[in-house]
Amino acid sequence: MDLTGARVVVTGGSRGIGAALAAQFAAVGARPVVVARDARTLDEVAQRVGGVAWPADLTDRQQVSGLIGRIEAEHGPVDVLVNNAGVENVGALLEHQDAQIEALYRLNLVAPVQLCRQVLPGMLERRTGHIVNVSSLAAYSAFPGMAIYGSSKAGLTQFTAGLAADLRGRPVGTTVVELGPTSTAMLDRVLAYAPTADSFARFYQLRLLADLSAEAVARATVYAVRTGRRHVRLPRRAAVAAQLAAAPRRTTEWLLTGVAHQQRG
Repeated sequence: MDLTGARVVVTGGSRGIGAALAAQFAAVGARPVVVARDARTLDEVAQRVGGVAWPADLTDRQQVSGLIGRIEAEHGPVDVLVNNAGVENVGALLEHQDAQIEALYRLNLVAPVQLCRQVLPGMLERRTGHIVNVSSLAAYSAFPGMAIYGSSKAGLTQFTAGLAADLRGRPVGTTVVELGPTSTAMLDRVLAYAPTADSFARFYQLRLLADLSAEAVARATVYAVRTGRRHVRLPRRAAVAAQLAAAPRRTTEWLLTGVAHQQRG
């Protein structure tokens, strides 16, 4: 996909991976719209990348409802949607409050699904577009303290696979980005919970994990959109586990080869 002049919406764009994504898309000629709750930090990112800041709380269903339409009404069609916003809430299940659990699932899974629903009609009508959902290797690997976070990302990964099946043969692409630990404030919070930190330490010792930089993630993601790649799995040393976990889905895709994927009539 040619990203020159493309309008790219990046959620969670005020810091970390989201800010790096906005900068990388801008570097290849795209026009980022960064979405997050922190208006001040969001403005700083938007000014730095020559983009647009759009403050919104994606845990609030009213703010999510019609969000893409409001952005398009002011700034024009959205060519690429990057669902990057997420929260980790690491800790034992019994330590979490009801509101925390609901907010996590709403931000990590419900909001991305709703934003995909909103952006797809325009993309299909224009016969061009790409959707990126940023997931995690925690969708496949069960670490202590990450039951809620990992299950939300497993849902996002499965949703993206199902969406790709719905869109097969149609002019809108999808990419799921499955990441290991990335050097951001989120990782610092994850490692503050001792059982999770100890588990990660074992995987670091076995050289099955390595910390990523937000910039490396952004470069790989933008390359995937430009070249139409469906998967980004980092670090590469952990990609085998993701490929094995995805084997049933890929087998289903193979068995459905030649079956119509669009509605009749």
